Amino acid sequence: MYIDLLVKAKNAEQAGKKSFKTPYSKMDHAVADQLVRYGFFKKTEIKGRSPKRSLEVVCNSDRPIHGIKFLSRPSLRRYGKYQEFRPVKGGNGIMVVSTSKGVMSGVQAKKDKIGGQVLFEIW
Repeated sequence: MYIDLLVKAKNAEQAGKKSFKTPYSKMDHAVADQLVRYGFFKKTEIKGRSPKRSLEVVCNSDRPIHGIKFLSRPSLRRYGKYQEFRPVKGGNGIMVVSTSKGVMSGVQAKKDKIGGQVLFEIW
């Protein structure tokens, strides 16, 4: 689940590690790709073969993760319309949304006029 991915990422950065591994899932891969696009990670790579695939993530020391706010979790899903998506921390962070067109940032979802499940904010 993407929550485990983000907690591992924050812990790896605080420990000074350059990369970390997490079990592979399509959702984790989609979330990690969004974080690569916005500079929180340098790159992601799928290692191994099914069923023991893993996702290796290389951290970006130029843009560390200062905070994460989980808005949606397995026990409480939160959905939002595209009109409700606002900048995170004055534009220094991003909101990640799961839409019918896939996982994307709040800015991209607003531009495409698509609402969806609001996963988290990261800055």
